[in-house]
Amino acid sequence: MAMDVVDFEIKGSEMQFVEVELDPGEAAIGEAGSMMCMDPGIGMDSVFGDGSAQQGGGLFGKLLGAGKRLITGESLFTTVYTNRAATRQRVAFAAPYPGKILPMNLRQLGGTLICQKDAFLCAARGVSLGIHFQQKLSVGFFGGEGFIMQKLEGDGLAFVHAGGTVVRRELQAGQTLLVDTGCLVALTPGVNFEIQYVGKIKTALFGGEGLFFAKVTGPGTVWLQSLPFSRLASRVFAAAPQRGGSREEGSVLGGLAGGAVLGGLLGGDDE
Repeated sequence: MAMDVVDFEIKGSEMQFVEVELDPGEAAIGEAGSMMCMDPGIGMDSVFGDGSAQQGGGLFGKLLGAGKRLITGESLFTTVYTNRAATRQRVAFAAPYPGKILPMNLRQLGGTLICQKDAFLCAARGVSLGIHFQQKLSVGFFGGEGFIMQKLEGDGLAFVHAGGTVVRRELQAGQTLLVDTGCLVALTPGVNFEIQYVGKIKTALFGGEGLFFAKVTGPGTVWLQSLPFSRLASRVFAAAPQRGGSREEGSVLGGLAGGAVLGGLLGGDDE
């Protein structure tokens, strides 16, 4: 299926969104819940699977696409946004949490990109969303977020989202980099991905970095994120009230107010 060639503009700094401009008849696909706003000439259609096989492949192709998305933890459906007007129309997709939106030209990357399962945001119609299993058992047992990854295939534009600051590293043949498994956003297929033990029990137990690293070896390109969503979520959960109390419990003002009330009750100052 031919890819739609779309124009785009990424706006914002910490909380970004990408605005895609569609010519008449062009379309983009997006994850459920990612749409921010759109012009009135855009039509929305929820499709079974990843949207790439909607023009053909029959029921089996659609079931296969939906099954691949279910394995990666995504919705069974994607949304196709088609320009049904006679003039150019725009649709915008917003990032789900603070970070950066990365435009990936799959044609320049050799037609395939492997990324974390929750990194995909939107793409031009025709980009296929599949799954990529790491073949080594050590990755499967200990890789955590890095075991089942998404595979984007085609020759069009795809947009992936990463948390915090993003770094692109070009690895030469044999060059190795050790990465926290959650900080690995995407990699080209030529990069070898393994899991390596930290090496010291004391470091693993008290260093706060876990027992294993992702070991990536070139040749190829890797993209790293400074703030994985799992790390952000754990920090928010740790800071949230755990017993249903008010959010002021841990603050200075909350402590002062509570102390003043308690002191008044004990001192008999009820006037």
